[in-house]
Amino acid sequence: MRRRIDYYDDPNAPQANSLVPSVNVVVTNDNGEILLIRRTDNDNWALPGGAIDLGESLTQAAVRETKEETGVDCEITGLVGIYTDPQHVIHYTSNDEVRQEFSIVLAARSIGGEPTTSDESREVTWVPTGEATNRQMDRSMRLRLLHYLEGRSEPVIV
Repeated sequence: MRRRIDYYDDPNAPQANSLVPSVNVVVTNDNGEILLIRRTDNDNWALPGGAIDLGESLTQAAVRETKEETGVDCEITGLVGIYTDPQHVIHYTSNDEVRQEFSIVLAARSIGGEPTTSDESREVTWVPTGEATNRQMDRSMRLRLLHYLEGRSEPVIV
């Protein structure tokens, strides 16, 4: 079974062996709700997202990953932040890859589609903003959501 294990400031964490630029997307709908997925690889709630492929832009990756994981089409509206904390590593047990965090978080609005599960998402749902951080999720994902919810005028760079 493919698993993802997040470590933060853990002396027992495996050593990072890769750095992969990725994107997460805070998608909102007309009701102001946030789109969340329940991941299949660790059962945590998260924002949709994933690695940026060669040949595609950041925004293309964000739109593609959101559609693939959720069934929802979106339009990018802004930048929440850039997260590159070397104390956060992610271990993918299927191939023993250990990535140092490198995620660009974008804001977006829904423009169509219906929440639909995928190989990477066991649940996909719209969540009221006041409840978005109350779900089981990794600390880094909760931090990204909190930064979005603060409505900062400048992006976070960590």
